[in-house]
Amino acid sequence: MQSVPHAGTAAGGPLLPSPRGPLSAAIVRALREDRPLDGVDVAGVDPWGDDLQVALTVCQELHYRGWRDVDAAREWDPGMVAARVALEDRFLAAVDEACFEPGASVAEELTMLLRAGGGDGVAGHLESAGSHREFADYFAARSIYHLKEGDPHAWVIPRLPAAAKAPFVAVEFDEFGGGHPARVHQELYARLLTDFGLAPGYLAYLDAAPAVVLAPVTLMTALGLRRARRGAVVGHFAATEITSSPGSARMLAGLRRLGAPESVCFFYREHVEADAVHEIVVRDDVIGGLLAAEPGLEVDVVAGIRAFLLVEDRLEAAFLAAWKAGETLMGPSVPPA
Repeated sequence: MQSVPHAGTAAGGPLLPSPRGPLSAAIVRALREDRPLDGVDVAGVDPWGDDLQVALTVCQELHYRGWRDVDAAREWDPGMVAARVALEDRFLAAVDEACFEPGASVAEELTMLLRAGGGDGVAGHLESAGSHREFADYFAARSIYHLKEGDPHAWVIPRLPAAAKAPFVAVEFDEFGGGHPARVHQELYARLLTDFGLAPGYLAYLDAAPAVVLAPVTLMTALGLRRARRGAVVGHFAATEITSSPGSARMLAGLRRLGAPESVCFFYREHVEADAVHEIVVRDDVIGGLLAAEPGLEVDVVAGIRAFLLVEDRLEAAFLAAWKAGETLMGPSVPPA
């Protein structure tokens, strides 16, 4: 493919993953061989399945750090953009269908969100009974997101009115270390992985991650890349921040029970402290500022909250089912204690 000048590749970035079906195989092949993609047929493809989720991850990652073995110019290759849009449309339609119910107000959704997340989920299990291997399983899976934490939501910043943009950026400023590279949450998580005996590389566990692990990240990216979904991004962002502090507190308690080193605990301690404040900011200032400027987006904010809960609940159920069976969600990629 020589329609544009060669723009280089992502030095030190991840390599393309292994395909898991005809969709992902066609996309990976076109990128690896640097040839045009004629199109993808998503009709009848499981939007929650490995093939679509890997294909979508490959396309979306072109807009993040790229692939080490792919020309950076492919980010805006028309065939790749068309494939990403088709895959996202298929996935978002499934999410919208699963989340649809008579509309509630943002206030009602946030009240329900604050009441949710007791001790019965993954964080509750890890707090009270989680083993070293279960923590490692969780850390490896969550690396798909936490090593790009803050990035997917940042797409919405130029799409927000000033009243929502200013507090949104203030929260993201903390996610990005408050101006200190070593305190960027992505870097803190890489340190956690290293000190827990896991691989800290960006997308190092992609080939081991099942679709249910990829879906939370492909969802927030699909929402973030679309201006029409800006209300949903704000709802998703709010749900992320509101649930983070209590969940992180339970994770921290579980790690201390195991005697984990402070470098591992620090990631969650940082979230306990910072996200307790973020909860108030996103609820009152980000959502409040957005709806004051664009009240018609309330239904979209609610949709974003529900979409967050949908993919997170699916992932939690998968973790708990694997652990109950004495297995790991990430399979043999997770080393024994």
